[in-house]
Amino acid sequence: MSDHVRTADGRRLRVEISGDPHGYPVFLLHGTPGSRVGPRPRAMYLHQHGARLISYDRPGYGGSDRRAGRRVADVVDDVSVVADALGLDRFAVAGRSGGAPHALACAALLPDRVTRAAALVGLAPRDAEGLDWFAGMAPSNVSEYRTAFTDPERFAARLIPRSAAIRSDPAKLLEELRPDLTDDDRMIVSDSTIRSMLLRNYLEALRTSPYGWIDDAFALTGPWGFDPAQIDVPVLLWHGGKDVFSPASHSSWLAARIPRVTAVLEPAAAHFASLRALPKALNWLLSGTSPR
Repeated sequence: MSDHVRTADGRRLRVEISGDPHGYPVFLLHGTPGSRVGPRPRAMYLHQHGARLISYDRPGYGGSDRRAGRRVADVVDDVSVVADALGLDRFAVAGRSGGAPHALACAALLPDRVTRAAALVGLAPRDAEGLDWFAGMAPSNVSEYRTAFTDPERFAARLIPRSAAIRSDPAKLLEELRPDLTDDDRMIVSDSTIRSMLLRNYLEALRTSPYGWIDDAFALTGPWGFDPAQIDVPVLLWHGGKDVFSPASHSSWLAARIPRVTAVLEPAAAHFASLRALPKALNWLLSGTSPR
């Protein structure tokens, strides 16, 4: 397979595959902003655990064409077309941060294909009944998501120059986030290997346009197009108790509604600790698969 897949409506999706080429397929859905080259377990780890990790740029990011007006639920079209191109009937799905709701969409809307789903440091729907959606969220994220919801044109006008600045120097994004990071998260993003992966990820995410990031924000704060309560496959929710980018209350809300859920809360952890949790989440996804 080439590194691009064409969708039914003619869009191009950029795909990357790592790990064991004969291993069990797991889609890894990147964060916001992010790309197919985002942080993941080392190739040797994937080989040792029999995992074939499949990542692609969501529309508007990296090498994938934009799909204006997309909802979270629309991810299933793109995951399905990539899976079909690879000849995959069944697969697991993981998503981190902005990718987590998209992983839940696959679990809800592709029950005959998704074996298990893991959602790490994700958000709940904006209209989640009984949830104070902004409680515990950093003021910068409150401003960003609120503007995306109430004044989308203003939000886009703000993000376009910001994206251009980050594209010229991706370290700017980490510097913007730094005041809201816990000591533990600062240690994680200061690790040379992780920092290198994050900078490469942000650079690729915004290489061609800011619209992947813009459309993600609109999708996450708009109607998702599915009800998490309809998910009927096993789901792992992982969250750090000190996360201020996507507060742990969001996973608590989801855990109360998803029937077959395993919820893990690490009280001392925050947002970027999910990078350390990803290998364990991958093991959990693989534990529910048939032998190769």
